[in-house]
Amino acid sequence: MTDQHARPRTPTAGHTVLVVEDDASIRTLLTSALTAAGYGVLSAAGGQEALALALDRRPHLIVLDVMLPDTDGFRLTRELRARGVYTPVLFLTARGDVEDRIIGLSSGGDDYVTKPFHIQEVLLRIRAILRRSNAPASVTGAAPALRYADLTLDEATREVRRGDRSVRLSPTEFRLLACLLAHPERVLEKAEILQQVWQYDFSGDTRIVDTYIKNLRRKIDRTPPALVHTVRGVGYCLRLPRDEAPESAR
Repeated sequence: MTDQHARPRTPTAGHTVLVVEDDASIRTLLTSALTAAGYGVLSAAGGQEALALALDRRPHLIVLDVMLPDTDGFRLTRELRARGVYTPVLFLTARGDVEDRIIGLSSGGDDYVTKPFHIQEVLLRIRAILRRSNAPASVTGAAPALRYADLTLDEATREVRRGDRSVRLSPTEFRLLACLLAHPERVLEKAEILQQVWQYDFSGDTRIVDTYIKNLRRKIDRTPPALVHTVRGVGYCLRLPRDEAPESAR
């Protein structure tokens, strides 16, 4: 059964969220909290119902349970992306495993919350995702086209190339790469990346950065030389390997 609530009355909200959750109590909790926060809410208990709503109503964001009775959230997200629907997705998952998080983010998700969760954390992440989605491309203050070595990111066309190869990135991966490219050869702390890319902190939990870096590295560094480097205990840096770096970077 689909629950549809009134459009948000507060001018700062103005967004509709689709809640996809087969557990009726969690679905009711999320629907009530989102409505109280000023969002319009649609809800679905299964994947097929959610797919129909997403295609027909085009919500601004989808809160999506990974485990559904007729499919899984990862597969549903991939189907939406294949149909040209790039609505941001926040996964609800009981899977805290790094590989599972990578699968979710690789399927086109934008963020995840691990069950059991605090409703305020869900609301925080929703606000952050919507802020990112509505922000201008040059949130880093960088030039429209960013280049380092054979890597190019064009904010005007939203295209990324590594040499002659086109690289397809999700919106959040794109923003993460833009952040690294805006500060080449500089070590960025995880907390700084969180603030620039996600526009909020995780109260000390930086695993989301690690997960996205792993996924970004798989796409960017498929061909040598590796450009995305880990600085243990600190953060990440976009640079050539030391034996290939220009003199100014050594």
